[in-house]
Amino acid sequence: MMMEDSGAMAATAGGGGGATAGQVMTGPHEVKTAGVPLSDFILQLEDYTTTIPDSVTAYYLNRAGFDACDPRIVRLISVAAQKFVSDVVNDALQHCKMRASGQSSKKQGKDKRYALSMDDLVPALAEYGINVKKPIYFV
Repeated sequence: MMMEDSGAMAATAGGGGGATAGQVMTGPHEVKTAGVPLSDFILQLEDYTTTIPDSVTAYYLNRAGFDACDPRIVRLISVAAQKFVSDVVNDALQHCKMRASGQSSKKQGKDKRYALSMDDLVPALAEYGINVKKPIYFV
């Protein structure tokens, strides 16, 4: 009994008709490739309009020395940049809310507004390894 079980496992994992590199065995006869979700994501990017325009992303990529001839790569980098900016701004908002909760506030209702300031942006960027210092202000 033990020999039959180990032989079946060896045939499944060994390669005799099994999965090749980049494929995942999900059942006895099902083989799914690992790249299918990525290709679907790339196809969905064609219809998505990013907040950062592709022309702006292509300009800065070109200035950095990256020649992107495939518009899907430019769109993917635009989405990544949008996610990064969104994360930084969200972290800055959390810093602003924590700073505001420590102060006594005159507005107690729902109409409380927040403004993005360097006092909130500096610690948010520091979490991502970006050090920002305010320039010296002369009166």
